[in-house]
Amino acid sequence: MKPLVAIVGRPNVGKSLLFNRIVGQRLSIVEDTPGVTRDRLYAPCEWNGVKFDVVDTGGIEPKTDDEILLFIREQAQIAIDTADVIVFVTEIGTGVTAADMDVATILQRSRKPVVLVVNKVDKTGDTDPAFYEFYSLGLGDPIAVSAVHGHGTGDMLDACIKAFPKFEVSDEDEDRIKVAVIGKPNVGKSSLINLILGENRCIVSDIAGTTRDAVDSRVDNEFGRYIFIDTAGIRRKSKVDDRIEKFSVMRAQLAIERADVCLIMLDAREGVTDQDTKIAGLAHEAGKASIVVVNKWDLIDKDSKTMDKMRADIMRDLSFMSYAPTLFISAVTGQRTNRIFELVNYVNDQSAMRITTGMLNNVLADAQARVQPPSDKGKRLKIYYITQTGIRPPTFVVFSNSRELFHFSYQRYIENQIRSVFGLEGTPVRMVIKQKGDND
Repeated sequence: MKPLVAIVGRPNVGKSLLFNRIVGQRLSIVEDTPGVTRDRLYAPCEWNGVKFDVVDTGGIEPKTDDEILLFIREQAQIAIDTADVIVFVTEIGTGVTAADMDVATILQRSRKPVVLVVNKVDKTGDTDPAFYEFYSLGLGDPIAVSAVHGHGTGDMLDACIKAFPKFEVSDEDEDRIKVAVIGKPNVGKSSLINLILGENRCIVSDIAGTTRDAVDSRVDNEFGRYIFIDTAGIRRKSKVDDRIEKFSVMRAQLAIERADVCLIMLDAREGVTDQDTKIAGLAHEAGKASIVVVNKWDLIDKDSKTMDKMRADIMRDLSFMSYAPTLFISAVTGQRTNRIFELVNYVNDQSAMRITTGMLNNVLADAQARVQPPSDKGKRLKIYYITQTGIRPPTFVVFSNSRELFHFSYQRYIENQIRSVFGLEGTPVRMVIKQKGDND
């Protein structure tokens, strides 16, 4: 498990810009207006060979001065509860504010490692006398940074790494298959994990949102060794007005990133909802092997066609991940829950499959013989060769004479031909199209 760094601070001190600087890309919306960052963002990061995750705790939407203080307290408290190291961002222009003092007091009580950053120190050379004021926060030596120019960010990251807890990651844990159980609130995620564990490890309640954080549980059985990650239910954005719930969504997304396999849980009584589609999309976009698990099957009035009809509905509504197998279970009665382990092992292996370039190009030649590549205005697509460049998910680079002529429909056709020969069930597939003249 990688350490988590949370960036906290009051509005307009440059948290999002600093986040973008750390992760090396513009993932967070940056605008000189308080409250622009509406959703918390996270990204994997690496510094001096150390890998960790960083989260931008934006989303503060102040309306009155009182609410600003309230929101800041909430943000700081959430970060305290979930992060391993907290980067507390202040800024040189305003000096130490009352809100800064309030957050500092909370952080001092937390006993979590805190790296104090004074942002917008854009000039190098002599230290601005105002910088020394930040020692009054009682959080140790402040670090002067410029998120705009990058000054001081290396010192900040060094301080974060120095403060990381020593994670004991055994070889045994590295070998375990990590399974994230995701879904909207109250579909039975915690009930399923409790059944698998044989103990009430997770709180089970009919109240949506009971599970606030991702919880790891080790499971050893005749099928193998696993880490099951129970996640908070992901709600619709319009429903996410509680700041803690917003952070729970972020933690669920982090769990997806950490996982090898995602179990996408649905409620059999409701079928596939819009929210289920969005949650499945998170796993698909992250390139994770996935299984659709339909829970509460014991509560459905069934005939011989019920399961086939439900399966067809799922294929229609989750058409973008038609590769994912579907399993109908009851976390209460245990019906078919043992099949979960067999499927997890299977889709995990499929996601890690490697195919030789020779075998791939045999399939490509056969596919082109069956269906000729498309043409436009007398110019026909030529596909030179294909090779696999990665796993989890299987990633293929296809070299052609024209990226524009390589329409999505023909890409899908090639993908389906590869799947028909090699399987790749339960895992998304990435295809990267290169054309003659590309440098990389």
